[in-house]
Amino acid sequence: MNKKRLLLFKSLALLSPVFLLAILEGGLRLFGYGHDLSLFVEDPAHPGYLVMNRYTSEKYFSRQQNATVGNFESFPRDKKKGTFRLFVLGESTTLGYPYMYNGSFHRWLQYRLMHTFPERDFEVINLSLTAVNSYTVLDFAKNIVDYQPDAVLVYTGHNEYYGALGAATTGSLGRFPFLIRLLIHFRNYRFMQLLSSAVYGIGDVFSGNKIDLRENLMKRMAAGQLITYGSKSYQAGIEQFSSNINDLCQLMSDHRIPVLISNLVSNEKDLKPLVSLKGGKDVSADFHYQAAGKWYEQGNFTEAKKEYIQARELDVLRFRAPEAMNQIIQEVAAQYKNVTWVDTKSLFESYAPHGIIGEETMLEHVHPNLYGYGLLSEAFYEGLQRSKLIPLRGGNNLSFSELRKQMPLTQLDSLKGTYEIMILKEGWPFNIPMPSVEKGVKTVEEELAGAVVVKQITWPEAMTRLQNHYAGKGDTAGVLRVTEALILNNPLDTGLCDKAAKLCLLLHEDEKAIPYLMKAFREASNFERARMLFVTLLKLDRPKEALAYIEYAAANNPSRFSLNELHSVTAQLVQVRNSFEKDSSSVELSNQLAAGYLKFANTSAAGKYITRSLQIDPRNATALKLKEQLLALQK
Repeated sequence: MNKKRLLLFKSLALLSPVFLLAILEGGLRLFGYGHDLSLFVEDPAHPGYLVMNRYTSEKYFSRQQNATVGNFESFPRDKKKGTFRLFVLGESTTLGYPYMYNGSFHRWLQYRLMHTFPERDFEVINLSLTAVNSYTVLDFAKNIVDYQPDAVLVYTGHNEYYGALGAATTGSLGRFPFLIRLLIHFRNYRFMQLLSSAVYGIGDVFSGNKIDLRENLMKRMAAGQLITYGSKSYQAGIEQFSSNINDLCQLMSDHRIPVLISNLVSNEKDLKPLVSLKGGKDVSADFHYQAAGKWYEQGNFTEAKKEYIQARELDVLRFRAPEAMNQIIQEVAAQYKNVTWVDTKSLFESYAPHGIIGEETMLEHVHPNLYGYGLLSEAFYEGLQRSKLIPLRGGNNLSFSELRKQMPLTQLDSLKGTYEIMILKEGWPFNIPMPSVEKGVKTVEEELAGAVVVKQITWPEAMTRLQNHYAGKGDTAGVLRVTEALILNNPLDTGLCDKAAKLCLLLHEDEKAIPYLMKAFREASNFERARMLFVTLLKLDRPKEALAYIEYAAANNPSRFSLNELHSVTAQLVQVRNSFEKDSSSVELSNQLAAGYLKFANTSAAGKYITRSLQIDPRNATALKLKEQLLALQK
């Protein structure tokens, strides 16, 4: 055999496994085995839009029975001009557990951005999953760079030990992050999915083990895996987190995509160590927790906080991230110009009694209550401002206190979270018996929340029923709150925006109506939306903004009545208002604005300037005459 033939034979021998795998892969795809594990798939309800693939999490979980599902928030494949697109990456806290939907921090942020900057479109797309860690977050980051994000928000770190492919489950393999990432890559292939299924299936048969899906996910992922402070497994978790977060920030820096990464919060005061080793202060978490309680009772809150933190550090059931994770986040953020460090922990501490985080903002170990999720949104909102990704002020700048009042959360949302946490705490590792249920007639909100928790109905279905219930009672404010909640969950529904706007106007909440009118108009422009916009904007004394909608209405007027006079008066109002902003002490200019608004019976805006004129000159004859006209119109 000559050398060429020998070389060919050896080459074929080496390549034959590759050919066989390729044939196997093709056959498995042909017969529909396994799943496409891409991050995004086409949204069947909206052509040209993408949603998160419900199967994508199977790439990270060794046992597919544990694979979790995230949100399905639709967004255009091709970003529309002027849209500000945010991707959100993280774990169960980032997803909004146990409230989900509008309880999650990204929905608080979405609502605030929409109402502060109504002239812009914001897409806040949450790609978080329960029970994953920084391996999943990094892999998702690699997938989103091609979808034109204006920024990426990251909150991750609590699941480095027990999350999918965490340090407690990968053993010695976990010391080599590149091998874990290689494994993630190969799981995209169907032959690898088949192999993984076969290995675990055969293993379960011979071992007699079977996953009990009645157990909560925490137990299925972590039971029996205790990690002592400073051990090899402990260090492996720190190292994998550092490696993945560094690579994520480097990746985004290479693509010039801004990143906002938050440090982590956990319950310090009101959660005793989940598992404590026996012994003295060097190993016992309970020792330090008890010491913290004594310091707290004595009023020495500085020492109490130190002891609470040490108790968390020594807790060998590591569902709370060690402080080393926060140090890594801060250090990595400082290395990259495009990365903003979000100090959520300090914000939570500022709202906690004596700066010690507890049940005031936390539900159990790491998940915030609704107040806490609002704070998390506040931290990221401040980060967006600090990084100059959004202006410091908008047309209707909502303070955090105003946001808390306006955020369309219902009693159904609150109760859902309460019920979910009661179920969670009943199981391992909390083992807290569920409180006895008082007999009596349940409210509609209680019935619907319970049905959502046990998956009898979906959250959108429950909200629609709640909306109908409020409508039947004549509770217009309740109907509006539910309508706003549904818009956050389905921002593409212009009909919901129209309904919310009309309800706002009915309740005389004109400012709140503007974002919904503008959003609906941008999605589908028509005369009626333009008319409602210019009428409302003029009522709010915003003639410059109203002018564009008057021009659109004039050009698209189905009734063909003239808007020329309105356009002319509004253009004059814009000029006079510009002058008045420079000289707000001018009674003449204030009177001109009042007279202009009175021409079209705009009593709201006219009254504002008549009041101003009489403040400047209480005896001004023109202002007094205008006041008489105003009173006549208001009769």
